[in-house]
Amino acid sequence: MTDPARTPLSPKKLLKTKWTAVRPVNKEKHFLVIAVVEPEPPEAPVVDIDLQAVHSGRVQRIAWRTLTDAAVWKRGWV
Repeated sequence: MTDPARTPLSPKKLLKTKWTAVRPVNKEKHFLVIAVVEPEPPEAPVVDIDLQAVHSGRVQRIAWRTLTDAAVWKRGWV
């Protein structure tokens, strides 16, 4: 069976994925990808996603590649 933590990330498959912040800030530890931001022009690669904190509901826009940094993010809710 494939370990999802080791599966390469694809921006097209990030919608509704769950993430845990390694160092929570303001009790915001668990996050959900609520949108993959469509690029302009449409042929350009996806760069940003909208990430919502489960605890507060706050939404932040980040570069999706930030999620590949294991020092900052863990895949799933840990």
